[in-house]
Amino acid sequence: MKVDAPLLVAIDVGTTGARAAAVDLKGTVVAEVRRPYPTDTPAPGWAEQDPLLWSERAVEALARLARRIPRPERVLGIGLTGQCPTVAPFDRRWRPTAPGMLYKDNRAVVEAHEMRERIGVEAMHRRTGHTAEAFHIGPKVLWLRRHRPDAFARTVRFLQPRDVVLRRLTGRVATDESHAAATLFFDLRGRRWAEDLFAAFDLDPSLFPEALPPWETAARLPARVAREVGLRPGLPVVVGGADSQCVAYGAGVTDPGPVSEMAGASSCLNSSVAEPLADVRVTHYSHVVPDRFTTELGVNTTGAALDWAVSRLGYSDHAALAADAEKFRGRWRRQAFASDRDRREAAPLFLPYLGDGDRDDASVRAAFVGLSTRHDRAALAYAVVEGVALGVRATLMVLQEAGSPLEELRAGGGGARTPLVGQLKADVLGRPVLHLDGDAAAIGTAMLAGAAAGIGDEARQAISLAVDRARRFEPDPWGTEVGAIRARWFDDVRGGDGIRMPGA
Repeated sequence: MKVDAPLLVAIDVGTTGARAAAVDLKGTVVAEVRRPYPTDTPAPGWAEQDPLLWSERAVEALARLARRIPRPERVLGIGLTGQCPTVAPFDRRWRPTAPGMLYKDNRAVVEAHEMRERIGVEAMHRRTGHTAEAFHIGPKVLWLRRHRPDAFARTVRFLQPRDVVLRRLTGRVATDESHAAATLFFDLRGRRWAEDLFAAFDLDPSLFPEALPPWETAARLPARVAREVGLRPGLPVVVGGADSQCVAYGAGVTDPGPVSEMAGASSCLNSSVAEPLADVRVTHYSHVVPDRFTTELGVNTTGAALDWAVSRLGYSDHAALAADAEKFRGRWRRQAFASDRDRREAAPLFLPYLGDGDRDDASVRAAFVGLSTRHDRAALAYAVVEGVALGVRATLMVLQEAGSPLEELRAGGGGARTPLVGQLKADVLGRPVLHLDGDAAAIGTAMLAGAAAGIGDEARQAISLAVDRARRFEPDPWGTEVGAIRARWFDDVRGGDGIRMPGA
């Protein structure tokens, strides 16, 4: 690493922890520090975090990163991102009045239904780009008012994790248009808070901060904070966007055609569109570049499903899980089968919905289907890896049906480190899959700060270089044929009523 090369920094307040990453103008992450925090699940379908840890761990990560970088004065700007939609309520002294509720928290099912009924599904989608689910912030806010009235009464502001870090670093209280869209109180095309939607639910608009364009410099790093973290005072701090929108930018998805996958504990799938699509199944956000929107669909437990399989099936790590799954796949290819049914059921089918519901269906559950005494641990390992690919495929089919093209899938994050995952996705999609060798979230978030630092052209070129380095997986004829058979089985089970909670 050249000790005089310019750097840009990304801070990501993620699901499992906060991290700070330094990215050079070749689109390479040259240093990174992660600081974890726990998630509590006090009841089925709940997922909570301590909001104070979001900023505490982010500042710790930034300070440690600065100590790892030779000549930290080379840092020219800071971009911010974070998990979304996750929210926490704060009082006048900026103390949380209740735990933060994560995007995968599904407790607000009743409130989401009430929002859909009051506004109407089509009307809400036209206005906000979303259809209310427990996943969104609006239902979570209404749940808090109904079930924790004392906490709600003391709340003066609802902030998302990135917003909390922005306030800690700069003192400015703000969000951006992409995070604002996840509340269901934001006019997507007008790019402003919707006073009538707040009024429809008797909410004071002042409970939410001002919404800035994602590329805007929110503030300059104050001298006091600069001394604390070991960076130059006056650095531009760009507000940035929600994590999946920053991944799309870092994957070069700024025009229709490719689709990005933020492949972490969960998967967010985003394409770029000039105008929001009419299909109410597809959610939309403001993109982090002007004059574009992103579509978004997702699966809540993809990487988390792989983590679960490593732990529960007794593997030492992800590589061991993938190696066993690869061996099983090799045996499968060499076998002769009497019928398509025998070939279909060579491995059990796995539905990767381990989060007590998913973002678009709080009732769906995970399962192994077609399990037999002939299936060994390797068959289960294969089923889990394939199930993640099939879950992503099922979601992308919705996006295609809605009118967004899928030329190729560009995946970044931890889920893009296992080659078998990429190959199986290519097989079941019948499309090329790119595994970005860098961290698309960090690259996209850092490069958003490039324009504020006066190097916007160089930042965009860095993204192109990172995409050019991606590992490419092409559909395999055998895998595509078998994948089509397995995908039909997956769709039949996922679309039926079998893997749902009774009474849902």
